[in-house]
Amino acid sequence: MTALVIDDVVRNLLDLPSLPAVVMELLSSIDAEDVDISVLAKKVSHDQALMAKTLRLANSPVYGLQVKVTTLNQAITFLGFQATRNLIIAAAVTGCFAEGKCAGFDYKAFWRHSIATAACARVLARRMKFNQDYAFTAGLLHDIGRLVLVTSFPELYAQATALRKETDCELLEAEQQVLGVDHVAAGIALAEHWNFSDTMRLAIAHHHDPEAPGAGFLATIVHVANAIVHALDIARDEDELVPAVSSVAWTALGLNEESYLHVFRETELQFEEISSVLMG
Repeated sequence: MTALVIDDVVRNLLDLPSLPAVVMELLSSIDAEDVDISVLAKKVSHDQALMAKTLRLANSPVYGLQVKVTTLNQAITFLGFQATRNLIIAAAVTGCFAEGKCAGFDYKAFWRHSIATAACARVLARRMKFNQDYAFTAGLLHDIGRLVLVTSFPELYAQATALRKETDCELLEAEQQVLGVDHVAAGIALAEHWNFSDTMRLAIAHHHDPEAPGAGFLATIVHVANAIVHALDIARDEDELVPAVSSVAWTALGLNEESYLHVFRETELQFEEISSVLMG
């Protein structure tokens, strides 16, 4: 069989599950400030399951609210629009892809890793005085290309997973060898198809190579968060491989050993809270 090209991936995107229209709107408007909050709140409230999950997240200890919020408008008032938008995106994306039939691919481990990377990116961003909400969403979506490949080409992806296990190589390498396309390319294709903002696209495109020209600081945060989460093995993946970390990215964050220990602890605590809602 000949290797896939990115056009094969793009053609299959139409068969992927689609997010609720309101969530697509939120993802594409992540860089915009002039969004009518009341209109969005009304749209989300039509989706009861999404609404319930979002409010459970808003009330989790991670956000430290002193009051219990029972409506989206309250969540927006107490958490701010950006944070609430993030919660809606997280609630929708984690429930969007059905568990498919791909041997060797553990959906639960995938989401544990993604949620932990989101939590860690948020913790790092706060220390960097960087937008925590961007960091959370980028961390959550950084590996979304894997779901694209698993959903569209399950047999081939099973072969790539097996190859990685046998040879102990990097996942990107196994994907390229078997499929001819890796999860970064698939993630960029999905980001364009779902009309993600440029900020998100860049972070997904460069989370493995944050030193690339124009990668942006968000890619650096996600890159380091991804490595930390692999090292802590929060996903409980039996074949865990800690990816190589860019020393430039690590140094750019300028954190000392004590700071990193705090980051590790906070990540694990936040992960427990967030995953109990998103995966519960």
